[in-house]
Amino acid sequence: MAIELTVGPVAHGGWCVARHDGRVVFVRHALPGERVLAEVTEETARFLRADAVEILDPSPDRVTPPCPFAGPGRCGGCDWQHASLDAQRLLKTDVVAEQLRRLAGVEWKGVVEEVPGAPDGLGWRTRVQFAADRDGVLGLRRHRSHDIEPIDACLIAHPEVENVGAEVMNWRNASSVEVIASNTGDQAVVIAPRPRRTVAVPDIDTSVAVFVDEGGGRSRVVHGRNHLVERVGGRDFQVTGSGFWQVHPGAAETLLGAVMEFAAPQPGEWALDLYCGVGLFAAGLAEAVGPEGAVFGVESESVAVRDAERNLRDLPQARFARGRVENALDRFGIERADLVVVDPPRAGLG
Repeated sequence: MAIELTVGPVAHGGWCVARHDGRVVFVRHALPGERVLAEVTEETARFLRADAVEILDPSPDRVTPPCPFAGPGRCGGCDWQHASLDAQRLLKTDVVAEQLRRLAGVEWKGVVEEVPGAPDGLGWRTRVQFAADRDGVLGLRRHRSHDIEPIDACLIAHPEVENVGAEVMNWRNASSVEVIASNTGDQAVVIAPRPRRTVAVPDIDTSVAVFVDEGGGRSRVVHGRNHLVERVGGRDFQVTGSGFWQVHPGAAETLLGAVMEFAAPQPGEWALDLYCGVGLFAAGLAEAVGPEGAVFGVESESVAVRDAERNLRDLPQARFARGRVENALDRFGIERADLVVVDPPRAGLG
């Protein structure tokens, strides 16, 4: 069913909001102020979802998407390739302000800024997880779908990810293939096999580490090592397998700088780093509080805890423990801290 819409403000998740016959319509591939013809993709009692398939009155911020796989019914990896870079950042500013206002009652007047390292908005993503179809062809999921859009290149992938050439190889019996590039030049491929299947690993340059994720924190190395090294502020961080690390090459240093500026840790203070990962924030905190202070990191992934202990082995004032944050504070008898840094997963703190 196609409907004509006048598009309203931006909403979280790549949508804009419109109305049709008294119902809210969340529409993708549109921009605020546009008049579009939209194809309804989902209908509930309260709202509709739709894709803008024809732009009747375009916004001055509209551009031709640089990626040939972007658009209605195509790859779901990018939300705003049809908007200029300046417009994208303004849209994201509106989303952040609205979320803070609605969820926290905070009136925020800031702006979304470019993270250093990708001034054209492309070639920045250092970790890309491709889905593999039954024939071993790689692609990316379509929006709100398990269907795969086959691609031969990803424009937002970092050049060192693209240099692996995974998209043009065959990955028979794989369910997904993650390609990773670190800021120290390391490259890795992490293969998730289909249940009870043996992956046919294509011929990859031996400088690229290749390993099979067997679940439960276990991996089988095909060649190379099972970790990469990232460098921030002169310190090396080992990240094993597909463990968490910021996907933008400038994000880790930018976020660490923001945490240190706002938290302003002082010598002798006692700090907590919750959901600490491989110890990025703990490292900055431990250096600031010094040997007379202490940092305690909590992380649920055992592999990440081992990485954190290795990464900060020269800072004895930093200790780490595996556990779920909601249980660990009681289990370890932690009742106070001078400073708490919390970096939860997407689901939030709960």
